[in-house]
Amino acid sequence: MDRSGLQPILNWLIDGARTPGTSADMIAAVCERLVDAGLPLSRFGIFIRTLHPEIFGRNFIWRQGQKVEMGTVDFEILETPEFARSPLRIVFQEGIEVRGRMDDPDSRRFPFLDDMRAEGVTDYIAVPMPFLDGSVHATSWVTRQPGGFSDDDIASIRMIMAPLARVSEIISLRRTAEMLLDTYVGNRAGARILGGQIRRGHNDTMQAAIWLSDLRGFTALSDRLPAETVVEILNHYFDCQVTAIRGHGGEVLKFMGDGLLAVFPIDEYIGDAAHVCSRVLEAARESRASVEALAFPVGDVFERFRFGVALHVGNILYGNIGGGNRLDFTCIGPAVNLAARLEKIAGRLGRTIVVSEGFAKACQHDWRNLGEFPIAGFSKAQRVYGLAEETPVVMA
Repeated sequence: MDRSGLQPILNWLIDGARTPGTSADMIAAVCERLVDAGLPLSRFGIFIRTLHPEIFGRNFIWRQGQKVEMGTVDFEILETPEFARSPLRIVFQEGIEVRGRMDDPDSRRFPFLDDMRAEGVTDYIAVPMPFLDGSVHATSWVTRQPGGFSDDDIASIRMIMAPLARVSEIISLRRTAEMLLDTYVGNRAGARILGGQIRRGHNDTMQAAIWLSDLRGFTALSDRLPAETVVEILNHYFDCQVTAIRGHGGEVLKFMGDGLLAVFPIDEYIGDAAHVCSRVLEAARESRASVEALAFPVGDVFERFRFGVALHVGNILYGNIGGGNRLDFTCIGPAVNLAARLEKIAGRLGRTIVVSEGFAKACQHDWRNLGEFPIAGFSKAQRVYGLAEETPVVMA
């Protein structure tokens, strides 16, 4: 590769690799500029480790003439024989380059390169990409050029690593912030926080369907089982709900012990309250089935569980609430308070799903009128509805 063609690419990266579009578009632009400058590159991979409870890392693979492929890898890969014999394992763990020329017998120690060899690849090099925090990420460079990469090609690859690492780290930090916010406050709230809504008092009024649920008998469960077992049970129990909530357009805002608060935004301009509430009810029924099917082994027996969920629809105040520099992005308002009161009524009635009169009017279903109930903090008694299909269960 001609070094004179490399400097404009270095300058472009140092300036932030300003490319309209996604991270994949930026990677494609880097590779195409390098090829145009004379680097005989046929395939490029970049592997970024992530700060995520389930995902070990993300990868982007560029092939000449094709779109960039993106993927994620979970932590289970670390235990696989493929990873143990991968060049990238050495890069991640030792932070050194690993080269595999196809005409070098030593390259046979990496089964991954057998596939490369079958595709006509002549040379492969994996290069560490250290971030400023000390973490090591990786890139891989592949060519079909007869004789493999030249010394000048390798030198050019090494020269580009520092500015490429800085740009990649900036993008990675932004994505890490997004993922952490999604994980801890939800994607809708996370987007608002990243958009600058970080001051106390930043809030909006939103119409939404409200979900408030609670695990029955949790106090007694916590008293008789080890804390570690209780945490594991809660994780499985919340899995039964979160999957259904997110799958039907909801956002989990908060876990409160064994309680869960979620919202399903309603577009007031479209007027889709009926459609949204129908999805909420479907999520509640799916969650009910999942919780009923949950059987957790404790010693020689299996623990079974029941929960209650109250559904309401109304206006909420959605935004930053807290004291000092410790804020919470959540929702408050009479509608949330009513949902919390209804959930307690569900427990008294032995019902899994109860809804407010407003929710029942918005969602056409075979409802059973359960009567009017005085609600603390509300001047009028509230009418409560349950599913006609549901048989009440009196908790012992």
